[in-house]
Amino acid sequence: MEETKEVVVHTFTMGDVEDPDLYAAEPLCEWQKSESGKWVMENAVETPMWHRQADPLSFGYKFLITAKFRGAKLTEWLLRHATV
Repeated sequence: MEETKEVVVHTFTMGDVEDPDLYAAEPLCEWQKSESGKWVMENAVETPMWHRQADPLSFGYKFLITAKFRGAKLTEWLLRHATV
């Protein structure tokens, strides 16, 4: 059995809104349509997950999308899409 690693594949921030999950739908959909998002959706071990956190710097929210990859796919993700 090959080990899987979970990595953050995309982040975005949002101001203080009444329903942040509703407002996050558009940026999530746009990311999923991007080259990076399509690659993640096709190559992740399971469906990627999004997470919402309070952002104390902007008094809004920070959203993170995480995905799990195995071996060579993790290396490929890091080489193709990861930013420093």
